[in-house]
Amino acid sequence: MHPYQDAARPVAERVEDLLSRMTPEEKAGQLFHSMLMMNADGTPVTETDGSMLPFTTPELVEGRHLSHFNLLGTYGAREMALWHNAVQEMAENTRLGIPVSLSTDPRHAFTDNVGASFNAGAFSAWPEALGLAATGDPELVFRFADTVRREYLSVGFRTALHPQIDLATEPRWARQSGTFGSDAKLTGELVQAYVRGLQGEELGPDSVAAMVKHFPGGGPQKDGEDPHFPHGKEQIYPGGMREHHLEPFRAAVAAGCSQMMPYYGQPIGTDWEEVGFGFNKGVVTGLLREELGFTGIVCTDWGLLTDAVIFGETHEARAWGVEHLSVAERAAKALDAGSDQFGGEQCPEVVVELVESGRISMERIDASVRRLLREKFVLGLFDRRRYVDPDEAAETVGRADFKAAGAAAQRRSLTVLTIGPLPLAGRPKLYVENVDPQVAAAYGDVVAAPAEADLAVLRLRTPYEERPNRFEAFFHSGSLAFEEAELARILSLLDTVPTVVCVNLERPAVLPEIAERAAALIADYGAGDDALLDVAFGRATAEGRLPFELPRSMAAVEAARPDVPNDTADPVFAHGHGLVI
Repeated sequence: MHPYQDAARPVAERVEDLLSRMTPEEKAGQLFHSMLMMNADGTPVTETDGSMLPFTTPELVEGRHLSHFNLLGTYGAREMALWHNAVQEMAENTRLGIPVSLSTDPRHAFTDNVGASFNAGAFSAWPEALGLAATGDPELVFRFADTVRREYLSVGFRTALHPQIDLATEPRWARQSGTFGSDAKLTGELVQAYVRGLQGEELGPDSVAAMVKHFPGGGPQKDGEDPHFPHGKEQIYPGGMREHHLEPFRAAVAAGCSQMMPYYGQPIGTDWEEVGFGFNKGVVTGLLREELGFTGIVCTDWGLLTDAVIFGETHEARAWGVEHLSVAERAAKALDAGSDQFGGEQCPEVVVELVESGRISMERIDASVRRLLREKFVLGLFDRRRYVDPDEAAETVGRADFKAAGAAAQRRSLTVLTIGPLPLAGRPKLYVENVDPQVAAAYGDVVAAPAEADLAVLRLRTPYEERPNRFEAFFHSGSLAFEEAELARILSLLDTVPTVVCVNLERPAVLPEIAERAAALIADYGAGDDALLDVAFGRATAEGRLPFELPRSMAAVEAARPDVPNDTADPVFAHGHGLVI
């Protein structure tokens, strides 16, 4: 037995022993946190057509020495556990047997976006982070994160690529549903509860490491466009509130978050270098490491070095501000900036070349590998936490009490904007749109046409503009206003029959006419039809308050400053609005 394999030895000693035995290629492999998919039966992918992933699992684990992966796709709990164990066995059979660290984007709500989150599937279903913020309750966020921890542990996920604590200050930005809204103080309180729920009081074998994102705050995107894409790369601060966006990250560091992800954005018009944050030494080393005192792992956002094929379409590397550099030069700049790991990349040969050429020292590589290995030891991956029990996973994921807690949170998070006839009584004749008629039948007699109804229930989603490529289509951007024809159709229904309207706020919808003419208006951030109807009929109490304001017009949105919270003129509903029935 080598010293690094001896669980009785101190972690620092085990790290140094393992580090001393690693080849440059094995060290370089640790600096990449790439993506994997799995077969539906729980077996690793051994063939690929290149449309999403360029390499098979054995090629990455055995051939390229990678040991950090995030899982794409939605699967059954038992199958995920079987897959996890198969990948761990593959890793255990490599020369040094370094265990795999598996991560995931959020999996406990309703959004399904391969670039940001997955719908709950087998896991317990809770409101999106915006909905948790609407309750304003850190204890609820702690219970949520603790549930996530338990479900993740059972299938083998040891790193959460969340929480996302950007401030929702640009109403058009596509990523707001994953945030805690526009309030920096509340976001700071909630992220501390979230980190404590995932990691416990300190990181250990029963923890899930929290990778907090997107440092130093990704909300102030020019025109609300997303920096996954070239037209959204610029991040601006016309209101001078850069420091305000840092507040939640100070709270996250104080809470002991294990990892941090810098954002794609390229800051414009500040004293920071105008390069994406993953390449930005003043931000990663100067601000995060030296000023905030962060000592954990810094992992870049996904795809900063190389162009990638996503859904068969080529997307350029998100090397904003350094597009002119070669892949090797980009990697060197990120390492010089202080980043430890490259998200979504799998080119360790580039790092080996940098070391062999003398551009990057082995001491610099060792500094990052040391952090990465230490976390594997602390999480128990070399010891009792290497494998999981598929039977236990099947029993734990989606457990009845977890689902019940998520369902209760959905109801609490709903935000009543106007009350009108609520709570509803009796068994009215109900006309429903975008509501499951079978669910509605438990509350009233469902009819086929508005003219036959006593009441209508209409569910809507925040409008967005369709985007041309398949990947960007998942990121709902652009106008927040309903198109003229759709608005006319909605208003016609509201004028025909008293209508309870529920709008899913993945972004702040522009809906002054709907607010004026709906019998009652409710906002949701991920909630089932039964949750909505329970609140409407007085069987549950909605406690939510708006986590951001709802603008009156797109002109008001366009005139607002993207770094300033709740900056639109004369909003229809102010931040914090919410009524109790």
